[in-house]
Amino acid sequence: MPEPRTVSLVTLGCARNETDSEELAARLEASGWRLQEGSESADVVVVNTCGFIDAAKKDSIDTLLAAHDTGAKVVAAGCMAERYGAELADALPEAHAVIGFDDYATIGERLDDVVEGRAITAHKPRDRRTLLPITPVERSSAHVHVPGHGEPSELPEGLAPASGPRVLRKRLGGGPVAPLKLASGCDRRCTFCAIPAFRGSYVSRKPEEILAEAEWLAGHDVREIVLVSENSTSYGKDLGDLRALEKLLPQLTQVMDVVRVSYLQPAELRPGLLEVIASTPGVVPYFDLSFQHASGTVLRRMRRFGDPERFLDLLAQIRTLAPEAGVRSNFIVGFPGETEAELADLTGFLEAARLDAIGVFGYSDEDGTEAANLDGKLDQDEIDARLAEVSGLAEELTAQRAEERIGTEITVLVERETEPGVWEGRGFHQAPEVDGATTVHGTGLAVGDLVTALITDAEGVDLFGDAVKPTDAEDRRP
Repeated sequence: MPEPRTVSLVTLGCARNETDSEELAARLEASGWRLQEGSESADVVVVNTCGFIDAAKKDSIDTLLAAHDTGAKVVAAGCMAERYGAELADALPEAHAVIGFDDYATIGERLDDVVEGRAITAHKPRDRRTLLPITPVERSSAHVHVPGHGEPSELPEGLAPASGPRVLRKRLGGGPVAPLKLASGCDRRCTFCAIPAFRGSYVSRKPEEILAEAEWLAGHDVREIVLVSENSTSYGKDLGDLRALEKLLPQLTQVMDVVRVSYLQPAELRPGLLEVIASTPGVVPYFDLSFQHASGTVLRRMRRFGDPERFLDLLAQIRTLAPEAGVRSNFIVGFPGETEAELADLTGFLEAARLDAIGVFGYSDEDGTEAANLDGKLDQDEIDARLAEVSGLAEELTAQRAEERIGTEITVLVERETEPGVWEGRGFHQAPEVDGATTVHGTGLAVGDLVTALITDAEGVDLFGDAVKPTDAEDRRP
C-alpha cells in the first residue's frame, strides 16, 4: 500500500485563520493526506495567507516563496488567495495553485490535482456579500461554503475520538488555549475595510455546533477558548435572536473553564451582553473593543459610531461592573482628512481611557474600499510621524496601566515553563499573543493550571508575580 501523501499547513494572520486551517487539516486527514510539521520533504505546502493590510500581504508572499524554495508543491489559500485569485496566480508563478474558499470542501481533491500536475484554474475574485441573501435570517438556507462552518455530519466516522462529539477540526498545535469561531463575515460598511468583500456577509454558527466544539476542545486539554469572528456583537442576528451570545456564554462555561470573547463593536455592545461578559463566572471580564479612532468627525468619515464622551461612558459602565476588567483596542492614524484637532481628540481619549493594550496603525489605501477615493490624503511622512507619536503615547499609557496592577492578585492561566520554577501565562486581562504575558514564580505548577498570583513588578505590558494558590475552578474571577 503506498505511503499517504504529506502536507504541511502554514497559517498566517489572525486566530480566525487558525480555525480555518484546523478545518482544512481535518478535511485533508479524512481524505487520506498525512499532516506534518515543517515544510521540508512535504509533498505539498498549503499557506493560509492573510490579506488584511500591506505588511500582511508581503508576509504572505515571502512565506509562499520560502515554501517554494523547499522543493514542495505550493498552494496559496486563505484571505489573500480569495481576495486576489487569478491576479495572484499570474503574479506568483511559484505557487502551483491559488484556491478560494469554495475549494475548501474538496481540499483533498485539489491537492491531488496539484501533485498529479492537473491544472487548477484560479478563481476570479467576487464580492462574497452577493452570494448570500441581504436579509440575515434568510442566510441559513443558502448553500455557500463559509470557512470554519463545516457541518459535523461531513466528517467521516472515526476521525474524531469516539468518546467525544464529532467535530470538523484537527488541532495543529497544543497548549491550554484555542480559538473557536463564533461567526464569519461582516455586514458593517467601514470605509477603510475590505474584509466584508472577500469574507462575505455575516453568518453565525449554530449554538449547538459551538457547544459541541467547545466540549471537544475541552477533551483535548484546552482550558480557555477565545471566541473569534469579524464582529462578535452581531452574533445571532441571522439566527433570529440578538441575545443569542448572552445565552450562549453561560452555557459554554459548563464545558470550558475560561471563555473569552474578542472583536466587540462598541456600537453594538448592548447592556445585557456587557453585563454577561463582566459578571458571569468563567467568562473573563475582557473587552476587545473596536474603537478605531475617537474623533467623532473622523469616525463619521470611517462610517462608524462614537466620540470620546460616548466611549468613556462605555468604559465607565464596564468598570462599574468589573473594576479590574481588561480592555484593548486598535486605532488608525492618518485617515484621510485627519486634522491636528482630530488627532488631539484621539490622544486625549487615550490619556483618559486607561486601556490595557493599544494597537496603532498608520492608514493605507486598501483596494476596493471607499476610503481609497476620499479627499484629504495625508502624505506618508506625516502619517509615519503621527503613527510614531501615538504609538509612543500608547506604550507609555499601557505601561502605566500595567503598573496599576502591582500589589494586586490576579488569576493566571499557565501556558509554559521557561525555566525551573518560572512559568509564563496570561492574566484574564491579557488575550493570547497580543496583550503581553504574566511571569509567575512558583513550585508544583503545571501547564494548564489556573493560579492566583500576587503581582510584584511590571515591564511594559508584561507582569511579574508569585504564585499564591491554585484558583478554585468554581471561582474563576480575577
